[in-house]
Amino acid sequence: MAIGKNKRLTKGKKGGKKKATDPFLRKELYIIKAPSIFSTRNAGKTIISRTAGTKIASEGLKGRVFEMSLADLNGGDESQSFRKIRLVCEDVQGNNVVTNFHGMDMTRDKLCSLIKKWQTLIEAYVDVRTTDGYYLRIFSIAFTKKQSNQAAKSTCYAQAGQVR
Repeated sequence: MAIGKNKRLTKGKKGGKKKATDPFLRKELYIIKAPSIFSTRNAGKTIISRTAGTKIASEGLKGRVFEMSLADLNGGDESQSFRKIRLVCEDVQGNNVVTNFHGMDMTRDKLCSLIKKWQTLIEAYVDVRTTDGYYLRIFSIAFTKKQSNQAAKSTCYAQAGQVR
């Protein structure tokens, strides 16, 4: 070992440890505004990183899809809680996120409760164009039902030609 050479015995590794910062200090809160067809206008809040450099926060919000129950959007009517509504961000105005209807679905437990043994499940979809220019893809689900004069233990299946 050369005389006068500092072996960095007291300092530790080069660079030192990076100071830990809370990632939520760099976030902003935006209020989700539901369309006027729902009774509750304030649908909730969403979080996004603040505008930094060329990355603009409002651009990151556009196109974001929010999923919430219809009961929450219509003022707490629990009979509608199995329907999930999807809202898509169209525009950002100040701290408000303006949304539009993007789709509807049913919860998994509701779909499972509808499906039973000894009956036929029929699923179909169709693409529809509305008069105001929107394209909708509508999915439907149907089940066969026993007739009133049918025996209690018998099945109620549909023929293959009827299901198409």
